[in-house]
Amino acid sequence: MATSLDAAGDPIPTSAVLTASSKHIGASCLSENVAFLKCKQKDPNPEKCLEKGQQVTRCVLHLLKDLHQRCTKEMDTYVGCMYYHTNEFDLCRKEQQAFEKSCPL
Repeated sequence: MATSLDAAGDPIPTSAVLTASSKHIGASCLSENVAFLKCKQKDPNPEKCLEKGQQVTRCVLHLLKDLHQRCTKEMDTYVGCMYYHTNEFDLCRKEQQAFEKSCPL
């Protein structure tokens, strides 16, 4: 894996980054996700929920940046393991523990 950061130094939301951060995303962006899902349930027209979707995206990107700033080494190690093992949690439990200890929910 070449790099998990863009030119600005922000984490690129690859599948490995999103999978490794999924517990944090679920906890930290819960209200935004619920609002988006309720909107989609209420109106299947994609245009009606664009703002709610953008709120979810902003929340996740902000969270990824925060996690990377607070737990750089542990997050990079965990994401690297997930990337190498094609997002198989079972093969990265040691790295997951170190990341979650460093950046608790």
